[in-house]
Amino acid sequence: MNGEKIAGHIKIKEKLRNSISEGRISHAQLISGKNGWGSLSFAVDYAAEILASEKGEAVKSKVNGLQHPDIHFTFPVTSTEKFKAPTSNHFIKEFREFILENPFGSLYDWLEFVEVEKKQGGINVHEAHEIVKFLSLNSYEGSYKFVIIWLPELMNEAAANKLLKIIEEPPKKTVFLLVTEKEEELLPTIVSRCQLVKLNRLSDDEVADYLEKNKGLSAHEAKRIAVSSNGNLRDALQNLDAANEEFEAYFVNWVRNAFMAAKNPSVLKNLVKWANEISAWPREKQKQFLQYCSEIFRQALLKNYQTGELVYMQLGAEGFNWEKFAPFIHGANIADILDELNETSYHIERNANAKIVLLDLSIKLTRFLHKKPA
Repeated sequence: MNGEKIAGHIKIKEKLRNSISEGRISHAQLISGKNGWGSLSFAVDYAAEILASEKGEAVKSKVNGLQHPDIHFTFPVTSTEKFKAPTSNHFIKEFREFILENPFGSLYDWLEFVEVEKKQGGINVHEAHEIVKFLSLNSYEGSYKFVIIWLPELMNEAAANKLLKIIEEPPKKTVFLLVTEKEEELLPTIVSRCQLVKLNRLSDDEVADYLEKNKGLSAHEAKRIAVSSNGNLRDALQNLDAANEEFEAYFVNWVRNAFMAAKNPSVLKNLVKWANEISAWPREKQKQFLQYCSEIFRQALLKNYQTGELVYMQLGAEGFNWEKFAPFIHGANIADILDELNETSYHIERNANAKIVLLDLSIKLTRFLHKKPA
């Protein structure tokens, strides 16, 4: 595997490369890992390697450009005014553009890219029919055919049931590559028909190396961002952008009001307003914001415990000062703060009333910020 798009996974790449040379290619493989670990790029690269084993290295350019006629991409879509029963083919041009620009992008990134971020993406039974139709045709180049399904956990039951038989007994020289972030949410009958390829988080060195080679960062800056990204290149690239002025403004406003509310209850109305405004955001954006907040609190803890060289985020909001903020985040409250942020994200993902859970989080933060260090 050429590994140009993705960092890491050296041992798994080598194992799969050997399986290709030995003719032991499983017809259905479940590639499990975070989008930020390069899981979709890994699947595309693997398909390129298989085709190149029969058709030569030149075929890789078509595959890596997401243009090869013997590869069908399935991904979450949503209905629009134009497409009432949408399939991936309706959005394939946009999807190619998105993945080439954002190889580590998330579902929210994709929905935002096609400007439907307030809707939920899914894979429906119409898409399952398209897959069956694609596999009924002969291979364009007389080699393998691939169905790459990104986020199969978002298949509805009708789609999954439609595909069970063909995943178990596909046409000759057909390979299904299912790229999942949440294998536990897949139907057990789908999982049981696949060989599991479990990716691990990237190492800090692998993330830093990618940032140096692809983003032109110095070794020092790349390392600082890599350490904070928890092996996730999507997070690292977002941290690199840290130009999220909207998130920054809402975070600083939130913390200031939460701190003041302990001694001035009238400030609670500001926290209610804050919760109401954020609750109007798309659900995925709310979750992204909570993740952003978690990272700032972690950074504050590092600053408080004299590891400032690892603090890479620079908040430019007027009046915000790391030295003044950091002492309020310590060993006695950091676990509570992060647990509540995770719990809030969990409830939002499950369609809880965002206004209520965000206001509850804010009131708890007021208490946590005034907790004394142990």
